[in-house]
Amino acid sequence: MKILIVSDIVNETILEYKDGQPFLAGIDLIISCGDLPPEYLTSLRSRYDVPLFYVLGNHDLRYQTSPPVGCRKIDRRFIEYNGLRILGFSGSRWYNGNQNQYTERQMTGFIRKMWFTLWRKKGFDILVSHASPRYINDAEDRCHRGFHSFRQLINRHQPRYHLHGHIHKLFDNESDRFATLGETEIINCYDYYILEIEPSCATETTDHR
Repeated sequence: MKILIVSDIVNETILEYKDGQPFLAGIDLIISCGDLPPEYLTSLRSRYDVPLFYVLGNHDLRYQTSPPVGCRKIDRRFIEYNGLRILGFSGSRWYNGNQNQYTERQMTGFIRKMWFTLWRKKGFDILVSHASPRYINDAEDRCHRGFHSFRQLINRHQPRYHLHGHIHKLFDNESDRFATLGETEIINCYDYYILEIEPSCATETTDHR
């Protein structure tokens, strides 16, 4: 399975056509890690004609009135898609009281509400969030600090991947996107990144709070 992950910046190139086909070939799923105009997600969903799951960033203030067409919000949800167990959390650390900003205590509470589902489903494969874990790919200003609760969640369940945005960085070397925590690969998906995962025979999509 080839997953296109987008975050934080609109890249018009991936909306173009190449030899009559979408610019990126063979995309099976799109995931947004936030801070993108809803119209951009609508365009990506239409161009690649595949499911698109998203969480909200701290600057996504129009989604309630203008949600992206044909896309699925996975904030505080557990999604099973093609054999992958995906868990999503929106927002950044609280810094000025605007939308999609949470204290550490609030995010811990959101995660605790998912514990029974995660126990019943025996964990998850991919964590999708806007913010990063604390001290991994984050920064020291109030807005861009990561969540300690994400570290605790990763340590407890050891998913295969944690996909996040929020930290704007140009990658001269693609290896700079990656960090690890235990067995989990943590990827800063600023702009866009393509993740390839072995396919599964499962095809049904289910959704759990």
